[in-house]
Amino acid sequence: MQLILVSGLSGSGKSIALNVLEDSSYFCVDNLPLPLLTQTAHYLLESGVTQAAISVDARSSSDLNQLPMSLEALRQEGLDVRVLFLEAKTDALVKRFSETRRRHPLSNQGRTLTECIEREQEQLEAVSSLGHRMDTSEISPNTLRAWIKDFIALDRSRLTLLFQSFGFKHGIPLDADYVFDVRCLPNPHYDPELRPLTGKDPKVRAFLQKDPLVQKMLCDISRFAADWLPCFIRDNRNYLTIALGCTGGQHRSVFFAETLAAQFSSEYQVLIRHRELS
Repeated sequence: MQLILVSGLSGSGKSIALNVLEDSSYFCVDNLPLPLLTQTAHYLLESGVTQAAISVDARSSSDLNQLPMSLEALRQEGLDVRVLFLEAKTDALVKRFSETRRRHPLSNQGRTLTECIEREQEQLEAVSSLGHRMDTSEISPNTLRAWIKDFIALDRSRLTLLFQSFGFKHGIPLDADYVFDVRCLPNPHYDPELRPLTGKDPKVRAFLQKDPLVQKMLCDISRFAADWLPCFIRDNRNYLTIALGCTGGQHRSVFFAETLAAQFSSEYQVLIRHRELS
């Protein structure tokens, strides 16, 4: 059985993720108390379920320290277990709760909304490192749905190398393992003909490819990734996110993400995300 454990911060999109998984023929269980995880997985397996998704959140905080051992025990029994962790910046979560007028799950202890979010971040910090992280701060629900579909289509047996472009003026992605700053390179934004285009367009690519500094930066990042990826594989890492940032996330970072993804796609399982283009 393939089991996806969905966790993350309240308001980060867990309900959207479960809806996508349910639409993709996964048997979904929402807000399961963590002590029932193993029992529920066994029941689903014995019932003939081949794809399941279970949501666990901070309300099981007293038991979260047992989660790594529970997941490893299920893997030892032959289950294909993956963890999907959704997160977002505090200001984005505050805005979402304010717009929906929902109460935070931890708000019954006299805390402010910001304090509830910070408390939940602390409780789930250990869970965030167990699997694939998605920062939903700057993306729409439709983009998140597309990212979830990409996630479930991945080959679990191979390392997934994710190249993500972003704009520094919108903040650094929370889910990045490595961040490279390409703002020092020539900016197509200042060319009136190139400004409305993106790093995917041939004219922007030609503009950047002819610059020696761009080529040197590409070679340096490519060499760094190639040198260290074997170490991550030996460490049994399933996902590695390399974020490329420019000012607005439209031209240079997009070009770098696309180019590096093409270079590594022949050897590794590759995903591309363009946060600001979403």
